[in-house]
Amino acid sequence: MTTKELQKTAQELRLTVLEMNHKAGSGHTGGSYSCAEITTVLYEQFMNIDSSNPKLETRDRFVLSKGHAAPTLYVTLARKGFFDKEILGTLRQTGSILQGHPCMSKCPGVDMSMGSLGLGASVGVGMALSARVKNEKWRTYVICGDGELDEGQNWEAFASIAKWNLSNLTVIIDKNNVQLDGTKEEIMPMNDLKGKLNAFGLKTMECNGHDCEELESTIKAANEDNDAVVIIAHTVKGKGVSFMEGQAAWHGKPINAEDFANAEAELTATLNNL
Repeated sequence: MTTKELQKTAQELRLTVLEMNHKAGSGHTGGSYSCAEITTVLYEQFMNIDSSNPKLETRDRFVLSKGHAAPTLYVTLARKGFFDKEILGTLRQTGSILQGHPCMSKCPGVDMSMGSLGLGASVGVGMALSARVKNEKWRTYVICGDGELDEGQNWEAFASIAKWNLSNLTVIIDKNNVQLDGTKEEIMPMNDLKGKLNAFGLKTMECNGHDCEELESTIKAANEDNDAVVIIAHTVKGKGVSFMEGQAAWHGKPINAEDFANAEAELTATLNNL
């Protein structure tokens, strides 16, 4: 895809997520929007996958550590052909394959179930080590939220990534600076995140997480590096909808009819201008 096509795809994704969460009467819109471009670029430009064979051994692996952003992953998987797009309308319904958090035993294309935060980087370590032991060339990609970095398990994982120099693992931190109850500064200040990662022995790269061209070039550089790299993608929670942007309330707030209409109008106007 061209950069313009990627940007449009991410914006179309936001509109679909809006419809899904509105219909469900629940769901996490803010965090789904902050990683829309990241997920789009990964699946369109980097991920080696086959929707006709979701368990292909040589496929790349993807772990959505911030599992509450599942709607973004579901829209992406449907677009790639893992299941019928009509199923997107069943989000969070009883018996649906699209649960509130990704479930690998229900949804084709989900490589790891995620619920409690803070697990994804550790899972990524295991997957990357498995590929190395088997002398396989597939890569593992993990998207973490900056809020979940409050969990100490992430830092154990980062220490392990550095120890084994897992250059076949790409961790992308969706740094939107907001979590469930407030801003990162209010809840648990991270201060110099890059410095902390460097202190663990990790090489870090930074980029604008909403600029598809910048994302693509940064991920490409990380993949080609001989050292383990963690990418800090600077994003905005609720990106694309003015009254959602940067607001902790929209971590998981239900979308009423008025909010839906206003958000849909904003997103559509932006899409038409891309």
